[in-house]
Amino acid sequence: MDKILIVDDTPAVLQALSLLLEIHGYDVIATTSPLQALQYANQLRVSLVIQDMNFTGDTTSGEEGKELFYQLRRLDPHLPVILITAWTDLEQAIELVKAGAVDYIAKPWDDQKLLNTVANLVALGKANQAQEKLIRQQTVGDCTKSKASSVGLVYASAAMQRIVDMAIQVAKSDISVLITGANGSGKEKIAEVVQANSLVPNAPFIKVNCGALPADLIEAELFGAEAGAYTGANKKRIGLFEAADGGTLFLDEIGNLPYSGQTKLLRVIQTGEFQRLGSVNTIKTKVRVISATNSNLLDAIAAGDFREDLYYRLNVIELNVPALSERLDDIMPLVHHFLPDRELSLSAENALKSHQWLGNVRELENTCKRVAVLKPQGVIEAVDFAFNQPVNLGVPESLAFQTNLASQSNIAGHTNQASQTNLASQTSNSKAVNVEVSKEALEAAMRDQKGVIARVARQFGLSRQALYRRLDKFEIPY
Repeated sequence: MDKILIVDDTPAVLQALSLLLEIHGYDVIATTSPLQALQYANQLRVSLVIQDMNFTGDTTSGEEGKELFYQLRRLDPHLPVILITAWTDLEQAIELVKAGAVDYIAKPWDDQKLLNTVANLVALGKANQAQEKLIRQQTVGDCTKSKASSVGLVYASAAMQRIVDMAIQVAKSDISVLITGANGSGKEKIAEVVQANSLVPNAPFIKVNCGALPADLIEAELFGAEAGAYTGANKKRIGLFEAADGGTLFLDEIGNLPYSGQTKLLRVIQTGEFQRLGSVNTIKTKVRVISATNSNLLDAIAAGDFREDLYYRLNVIELNVPALSERLDDIMPLVHHFLPDRELSLSAENALKSHQWLGNVRELENTCKRVAVLKPQGVIEAVDFAFNQPVNLGVPESLAFQTNLASQSNIAGHTNQASQTNLASQTSNSKAVNVEVSKEALEAAMRDQKGVIARVARQFGLSRQALYRRLDKFEIPY
């Protein structure tokens, strides 16, 4: 309910105006004291003030009303004020209107005209407040977008704006941050936003994929090693924590870190102290840890695959990056970023917005790269994205022929033992096929399994390390 503040030294005027406005749904605050009126205006959200020009019986100069008006203006320059004037106050009222008062009414007043004026001014005040709020939000939004764009983060959605706002807010502290979200959604970019807006933006920012760390060398990778600490260690090696001293260590895919590595990581996060492999000397560092995962760590804890105490050390603040399908407003800005100065048809835009994007921003980027190569000129149409074309899984022709032949034999009932064995070995997800996995097959599997490394590795019968090597070989992002 809109609050109307009435200031007049005549109780009868206060009563009449209060009754009129309350009947029409306004919350009225009435007072005969200018000082009390200022207190009300300062403490309450007043939508409009109706004030007299004189407050003592033997005064007709209007100076008291003038002083109250300017004090109200200092409190809130946009607060609508209606002046109640007698004919002797008209000159003062006109002066105050020029100074910012929005209207004046003469005594006795016309009820309907007063009600119309109040309604219009209250509505105008709300519109002005909404506009100011929008300008403030736009200013803050432009500021945060500028900070985000400095690390190459492109977005337009409110969902991403909330994540960026929170990332910038927590950046100034040194607490641990856990960034969650699907593969390719932009977790690393959010980590870069945190680092870029931290108190040490120019300090080391070390990134490591935990799933790619060799299980037998995790300790050496994280904490370093002295010469001779293990076979092949011919010289002293600086670990990731030591390299990131004074800055930030970004542990990507933390859910893939082996359990033994989790135990070692927990200690250094708790104390900031560690020892190089093969050394008894304790090294102390100050490192902020930002971790990221596409896994559900709570499920991993329940399954006994992830330490609960480490989870709560890492997850002081969680930033959950929504999938691209949940922030459709980001698609076209990203497309224009990946395909600068290219024109898209309306059907192409609709196709982009309706696609599922299981690979999120990474899939969108690769799609745009493919279109840029295959159609370097002209207007890009929906068909150029080839969303509905079947995917070649990259199975060698001889292998495909044998599989097809075995299938046909099964259907016909003439399958021999050799064909059955061959088919089983080729289609099993638990054993590796004795052929080199093609780039197309890996890309298709990553897309089908939504980038979950463990599932893709299991599909091809590979270890995670072997899969990472193949992904790196074919330059397939993960």
